[in-house]
Amino acid sequence: MFTIAKRFSFAASHVLTAVAEDHKCRRLHGHNYDVEVLCAAADLDGRDMVVDYLDLDPVKQFIARAVDHRHLNDVIEGEPTAERLAWWLYESLKGELPGEVAAKLVAVRVQETPSTWAEYRPG
Repeated sequence: MFTIAKRFSFAASHVLTAVAEDHKCRRLHGHNYDVEVLCAAADLDGRDMVVDYLDLDPVKQFIARAVDHRHLNDVIEGEPTAERLAWWLYESLKGELPGEVAAKLVAVRVQETPSTWAEYRPG
């Protein structure tokens, strides 16, 4: 199995309301997020690639339009945790990417801080 990844960045705020009243994430705060989009294939295409990195440009455009410099509580239904954001981005990107690229999308990873990340990988 061959796997490639491309990283994208954005800034956004959120509030986690399901945590304890005294939890620091219950207060309004923001992150400089890094998002990694992973694609995989058992075999390489005619260019010897899983997908061309340029084929992932719609991810950058979607992130800029949908989440960059936004309040995630207004964008994502439910708690805007890193886990939920990874799932939401994965599901959203399936419809944003060209069909042959979307078919090779296997996971989305969201990094909130240099030491924390969450990944959604279906199945």
